[in-house]
Amino acid sequence: MTPEQHQQAAAALRQALASGETIAPLRETYAGMNEQDAYAIQALYTAQRVGEGRRVVGRKIGLTSLVVQRQLGVSQPDFGALFDDMSYGDGESIPWAVLQQPKVEAEIAFVLGRNLDMFNPSHQEVMQAVDYVVPALEVVGSRIANWNIKFVDTVADNASSGVYVLGSTPMSVRGLNLGLSGMCLTRRGEPVSTGAGAACLGHPLNAVVWLARTMARLGTPLRAGELVLSGALGPMVPVKSGDVFECHIHGVGSVRTEFQAQEELSGAAA
Repeated sequence: MTPEQHQQAAAALRQALASGETIAPLRETYAGMNEQDAYAIQALYTAQRVGEGRRVVGRKIGLTSLVVQRQLGVSQPDFGALFDDMSYGDGESIPWAVLQQPKVEAEIAFVLGRNLDMFNPSHQEVMQAVDYVVPALEVVGSRIANWNIKFVDTVADNASSGVYVLGSTPMSVRGLNLGLSGMCLTRRGEPVSTGAGAACLGHPLNAVVWLARTMARLGTPLRAGELVLSGALGPMVPVKSGDVFECHIHGVGSVRTEFQAQEELSGAAA
C-alpha cells in the first residue's frame, strides 16, 4: 500500500465510525495489505482522534486467545489505543448510538504506577510497574461489515475497539494468582461466558509484558497512569439493546453494565 492508500483507509474507517455505517474488509479493497500497512492505518486513525481533542489513556490487547489466533492465521496478539471517550463507569448505561456490531468480553485491566520505558522490560519490572488491577468489560466493535475480518482488518480498525467499563474497586496484584482467577460473565443473571486468567496467553501478565516490550520497541512506551486491557478471559458474547451484563472475576472483583434499550431511543426521538 502507498501512503495515500493508508490515508484513504484511515479516512474510510473514521467515516464508518462517525456514520455508523460499515465498510467492506480493507484486505479486499487493498490487495496485498500487510501488518505494517495495518498499523500505519491505525496510527493515522489515532492521530485523527487526538487532533479532534481526544486523549490516549492506555492500550488494549487483542487476539490473546490461541484459538482466535489460529482462526486468523497469526501467532501473536495485536494492540489498539484507548481514548478518554471510550470509558464508562461501573453500572453506567451505555448509549446504543456509540456502538457498532457490539460484542462484550470480560478482562482484567491493569493500571500502571510507573513508566515502562526500558528496553525489553522483564516480567518482574512489569509486575513492579503495576499499581492495581480491576475487572473490566470491553465492548468490542467493528467498522467492517458482518465482522468479516482477518488480522490486518482488525489491526487497522484500532484492534476492533469500542468502549470499556471498569470496576470501581482497585485491587493490588500482591498475593493474587491471576492465571487461576476464574471468570463468569452473566446476562441478567444467566451465565453466558466462563473462563480464567490462563486463557489470556497463559496468564494476563504475559499479555502486558508482550505489550510493554512491543510499545518500547516502537518508541511509544507505556507510561505511569495508563490503562491496559489485557485480553479476554472467555468467549465474547453478542450484545442486544437493553442487555445487562455482570462479570465476576475471583480475587479481582465484579463489574456491571447495561445497554440502552431501543424503546429509550424511540422515546428520545419522539
